[in-house]
Amino acid sequence: MELKKTPFLDIPTLAPDIIKKVSATGDIILETRVALEEGSSRITDHLKYWVEKIPNKVFLAQRDENGQWEKVTYGEAWKKMLGIAAYLLQTPVSVEKPIAILSGNSVEHGLIALAAMHIGIPYSPISPAYSLRSTDYVKLKHCMELLTPGLIFVQNGKQFSKAIHAVASHLPVIAVNDVLEGQTSFDEVCKTEASEEVGNTHGTIQSDTIAKILFTSGSTGWPKGVINTHGNITTNWRQITQTFPFMKNGGLELIDWLPWNHTFGGNHNFGLTLYNGGTLYIDEGNPTPKGIKTTIQNLREVAPTVYFNVPKGFEELIPILRADDTLRNHFFSQLKMFFYAGASMPQHVWDGLEQLAYDTIGKRLLISTGLGMTEASPSALFNTEFGSQSGMLGVPVPGLRMKLVRDGDKLEARFKGGNLTPGYWRNPEATQKVFDEDGYYKTGDALKMVDENEPNKGMLFDGRISEDFKLDTGTWVRVGVMRSRLIKAGNGIIRDAVIAGHDESYISAIIILDQHLCEKRIGDSTKTNIKSLAKHPLVIEEVQQALNQLGFESTGSSTCIVKAIIADFELDMDKGEVTDKGSINQRAVLTHRRELVEHLYAPQTMNGTLEFKK
Repeated sequence: MELKKTPFLDIPTLAPDIIKKVSATGDIILETRVALEEGSSRITDHLKYWVEKIPNKVFLAQRDENGQWEKVTYGEAWKKMLGIAAYLLQTPVSVEKPIAILSGNSVEHGLIALAAMHIGIPYSPISPAYSLRSTDYVKLKHCMELLTPGLIFVQNGKQFSKAIHAVASHLPVIAVNDVLEGQTSFDEVCKTEASEEVGNTHGTIQSDTIAKILFTSGSTGWPKGVINTHGNITTNWRQITQTFPFMKNGGLELIDWLPWNHTFGGNHNFGLTLYNGGTLYIDEGNPTPKGIKTTIQNLREVAPTVYFNVPKGFEELIPILRADDTLRNHFFSQLKMFFYAGASMPQHVWDGLEQLAYDTIGKRLLISTGLGMTEASPSALFNTEFGSQSGMLGVPVPGLRMKLVRDGDKLEARFKGGNLTPGYWRNPEATQKVFDEDGYYKTGDALKMVDENEPNKGMLFDGRISEDFKLDTGTWVRVGVMRSRLIKAGNGIIRDAVIAGHDESYISAIIILDQHLCEKRIGDSTKTNIKSLAKHPLVIEEVQQALNQLGFESTGSSTCIVKAIIADFELDMDKGEVTDKGSINQRAVLTHRRELVEHLYAPQTMNGTLEFKK
């Protein structure tokens, strides 16, 4: 049987029913006819609902120091949350002095976040990398100075002490482990008796009450604090669940590593678990050669109903599942859908997932993604088409209106709806710039319709408008498109690329290797590092082949990369070249690696430069 004719696992999804209108100014307006369902806008009302329905069901779980699952039921979470909330009311936190969480995902992180939101106190989960991987704490200082928190929470008091001392030594600190002198133990906080004041304060929460402040990753500049209100977040939970109704009533069993300081892991995965009465097992692994081992250990014990990941995570997982029948059968035993975000999924990864599903259960699964952003809490579009392909973003969710505005030969996507942020924390200038005269949020993302006459067929990503530039001929170069084509041509060996050529006569690129796949390709990981890989003949040959393939497929100067150089260095987070989630800041790399760009545009081809010649 050919794979393309294989049936899909039957799961309910919301059928597209999109209305398309064209305004007098030529803007395209798209929205669904499906009305958004009603629901409470107070986040922890949903926790209370499940406490009354399923108090003994596991809500959150995480391995303890002995490797055993520490499980917290909905009933236990509610009781602890009320005590923590009572304690917080005795501290200097307020709407103007939120709680800063510096550490990563944990049961305790989830409980203190819920307690803060239960009493209308904003909290901000800040990337742990700003505390643990940085040497000058410049991004942490920026976030803390903007936030002006009244209290800090960390998982390990000793581990974060240096960062805290550097940026906020005057603030009270709650720590779970290795509690230092002057810090408060989380266990002591949990012993606080619930108070009547907690209930009274909870009753004052409205839809526009600020729930959290999520800092953007800084891929286009300094991190901005995106405000997510209770109404923003709960609206998006309803939008997502209406799109994928199989999630309802405990339909989510997740094993997930995605960080809660990002909207995908926090608002989406943690939030959907809470909203739908599911269970979230915290995976302390990640898509790295070391981290994937932890993930595999967890997947041997937990069978997810939906598996959320970034494309790199799926790519790491495929060969392991293919080689282990027992693991693969367990993994697919409850699985209904793959969902990826954060980057485009290479088609070979997509095909690999479909083949694995067919080999295991005799059917293919829905592979879905959409368009999301921190400012949309996070979801705006979803693809629900079975048998789709990589790059399909789908259609707007219920309760959201999308406007496509002409920008040169592209269409910028703009959104309006209850899930959209009211703006940026203490940054009125940035807030004003990001909304248009009709109140639509300007994404900077270019989209195009699959079929202009059939809006139900959905949208395709068409690059970031702000990254594009012109060659000296006046021809536009679409950076996002070129990066995607180059990565695809690299067949896995190219992780990313920085595209150069503003006001030059041709396009060039700085190639960022996928170190793990390069090591696999050359069959040696014992003596390699990024410098040696960049000079390895096999790596150079494969990158040259990718450059040649792109060149022969090109239609002109705006679609041909003439020269490239392989980066033999790690990108610098402190300089803003890369975010903690791995996104590359094109502008920062081009600024800080100016000598490489000059190398690529030298009159004669310099040593180490690869060149495409027809």
